[in-house]
Amino acid sequence: MHVSHRLATATAAVLLLTGGLAGCALPGSDSGSSSTEEPVGGSAGEAVKGGRPGFDQAAKPVTKGTFDSPIAPGAKIDIAIMGIKVRGKLATLSTQYTPHIPPGGEDNPNPYELNGRNGLGTSLIDPVNLKRYVVVKDSSGDEMETDDIFTHIANNQTGTFSYTFAAPPENVEAVDVQIGAWPTFRNIPIER
Repeated sequence: MHVSHRLATATAAVLLLTGGLAGCALPGSDSGSSSTEEPVGGSAGEAVKGGRPGFDQAAKPVTKGTFDSPIAPGAKIDIAIMGIKVRGKLATLSTQYTPHIPPGGEDNPNPYELNGRNGLGTSLIDPVNLKRYVVVKDSSGDEMETDDIFTHIANNQTGTFSYTFAAPPENVEAVDVQIGAWPTFRNIPIER
């Protein structure tokens, strides 16, 4: 057996072994799971408490509104607040944006353009402690949010965006949410 054939055989064996140990399925095999299956627990918090990992899932928005957008005459944007969930010392705001731009306008805009070429500056406003919470930064100095310039949304389609903040104290049950130049969403409950 040639050295290159042995190397290829050993590499294939290692990949097969690590894929099996990581719980990955081989191509063409049925792994018995799918990301479209119903999660057990309904939220990441419930799944973790039960010893299972999970993901945030919000079927219905907490509130939503339709607003004018300066991207083009007659343009609108639907903004839905899907929820605010606290885990540990962090709070994650989940939103959905749906642009409605008349024919002849931008067909793949980003939130920056929809907000008149201005950053969204998304924040939580705490009426109990008189504080404004801004998006936190990671260890690289990057804001922990979906990028509002490089993430585009097809016209008349919905895009999901998330923003991570320091969690308000336990005594704060709801906050106001400010997104871009649009009206403030009031009294959004915090899920703990």
